[in-house]
Amino acid sequence: MRDETKEDKILMASIEDKFRQCWQEYRVTNSGFLDLRQRSLAEKLCGELGKGAEEVRCRFFGGYDEAERTIALFLPDYAKETDAPLGVIRAKAPAAGRKLTHRDYLGSLTGLGIKREMLGDILVTESGADIIVLREIQEFLLYHYSKAGRTSLSLEVLPLEQLRIPQAQTTEIKDTVASLRLDNVIASAFGLSRAKASEAIRSGLVFVNSAQLEKTDFPVKEGDKLVLRGKGKAYLKEVGGKTRKDRIFITIQKFL
Repeated sequence: MRDETKEDKILMASIEDKFRQCWQEYRVTNSGFLDLRQRSLAEKLCGELGKGAEEVRCRFFGGYDEAERTIALFLPDYAKETDAPLGVIRAKAPAAGRKLTHRDYLGSLTGLGIKREMLGDILVTESGADIIVLREIQEFLLYHYSKAGRTSLSLEVLPLEQLRIPQAQTTEIKDTVASLRLDNVIASAFGLSRAKASEAIRSGLVFVNSAQLEKTDFPVKEGDKLVLRGKGKAYLKEVGGKTRKDRIFITIQKFL
């Protein structure tokens, strides 16, 4: 993993503090929302901290199974994931006019001074967006978030149980690879040369099952979730037999 930045060290100190609060005060604690790289760092730290405090469970939760942005949630034995302090802001936009994008919603929210760690995934729908947030900012948004660009919004605060998850659009890629090395599979999944895939991996842009990996020869297996930052995500859906030239058949499910 790449060298930790000053911001990484501050984040890790905060994660350790939340872990110890849960352990010492026997209560649910949590971090702000983490991106994939931050989550990878936090998972490693939580694994180390958990060796001395088995009664604290660390979970990464973003409101639904496929969430990309998650909080680190520290749970004593009596608690569960549903105790996470997350809620949903449903923003509805007028049917007429330009359809708002993820960038429109995120830009307007950060324009209010909302820090990124307060915001989870923004799930854009035909009628608006469901925005996962830490509950502590729900009331602020309800009274102060009224526009995305020039488009007026109507807002509703909802529990996580009413989150609307848009139907995922995917495509299936069938290919052959020389081996199940990470660089080979990333190249196949995202239409890159092996050299470009290797460069992306070494640059810290590739994640397998939320873990940041920089080894180009890391062995990928069937069912692994692959993310290339800036390009999207995919699953290695199936590993088949071999061709006459000893290449391996693979099937990849790529999200559009």
